Amino acid sequence: MVPLIDPMTNNLWTIGRVFSKLCGPSLPNPRFLQARRTTDFPPPNSSHPFASKPLAKQQPSSPRPPSGIEDLRPWIEMSLDQACDFGPGCPEVLAAAMRYALLAPGKRLRPALVLMSGEACGVDLGGPARDRLMPGAVAVEMVHAYSLIHDDLPAMDDDDLRRGRPTVHIKFDEATAILAGDALQAEAFRHLATRVANPIAAAAAMGSLAQAASASGLVGGQADDLAAESRNETTRMSMQVTAESGVSMRSDHNGDASGTAHTDTWIGHLESIHRRKTGALFAASLDLGAILAGADEASRAILGKYAGDLGLAFQVVDDLLDHTADEATVGKRVGKDADRGKLTYPGLLGLAGAQEKANELVESAKSRVSVFGDAGWRLTLLADYVLERTH
Repeated sequence: MVPLIDPMTNNLWTIGRVFSKLCGPSLPNPRFLQARRTTDFPPPNSSHPFASKPLAKQQPSSPRPPSGIEDLRPWIEMSLDQACDFGPGCPEVLAAAMRYALLAPGKRLRPALVLMSGEACGVDLGGPARDRLMPGAVAVEMVHAYSLIHDDLPAMDDDDLRRGRPTVHIKFDEATAILAGDALQAEAFRHLATRVANPIAAAAAMGSLAQAASASGLVGGQADDLAAESRNETTRMSMQVTAESGVSMRSDHNGDASGTAHTDTWIGHLESIHRRKTGALFAASLDLGAILAGADEASRAILGKYAGDLGLAFQVVDDLLDHTADEATVGKRVGKDADRGKLTYPGLLGLAGAQEKANELVESAKSRVSVFGDAGWRLTLLADYVLERTH
């Protein structure tokens, strides 16, 4: 049996070997190669603590929270606060900036998705088994916080307000903000490495989160989002008029197939951006919960499709709020995306078209998780919350 990691001594040796075992073509240690037995990957319904389990029909306490998140937030906030001990070598100002970003008031949507996914896959959130999921919840929020710090920088989205407070580079300075983001990303993986006892589960969780945050995931989506701002002025002005009029660019072409195709190309490009920039972390959140719950591949695949729909719906609604909400409600500057000529769904589809797109995505997401029965009740409520949110 592969030895379990000792969280008290931060023994990362086992996880490094498991990464090699899962990903590498060969290993120099023949004794370790012999350890690759069927017991390392237990069959469904085995007694192994990370074995795949049948989907549970859990009966949550009544009444149910409106979005499925409210009763999860206290656990999440406590775990995030406990994770803010960055060690004696961390400079005080860097630690302060990291805490400022990580503990900022927010929806905690991504860590909640970890817990909801775990519940759908059989974990009782009211019992001690919930602790198996918390490392994933903390890690994904660390990566999310890092991404927001960097997104807000002058060289990126150039925001000075986030969640109703000054952004990190305004509160501190740009150099500290960059370093705080760098450190939070690394802390996310250290947290998984030292808090997930089963090395195979830890390796899978780190691999899933790394893929989401990679050059082909979150970072690649942000790069394409920035590049889209440099498109020509004619397209920029056309999109601004479209958003303000509420009429889809498709309806402005008077049956011109080439114009409609051009608009559809932009929509496809925008969807590609947001499936990576926003959707990738949603997918990782749900996958982390499934991995740490010991779910089977079929459940993970279903949750991945749900994440794709939910993440895209979240971004469509975000674009709508940028066009229709006020700064006090949203907690950040509004109208800036259109001002900078960024691709948005209202800019391409009009307000009514963008709302219809969000409705379709939410209904698709809800239909996907219906297979989990009552165990997936939070995921169903959350989809409606994403559609109806005002900030």
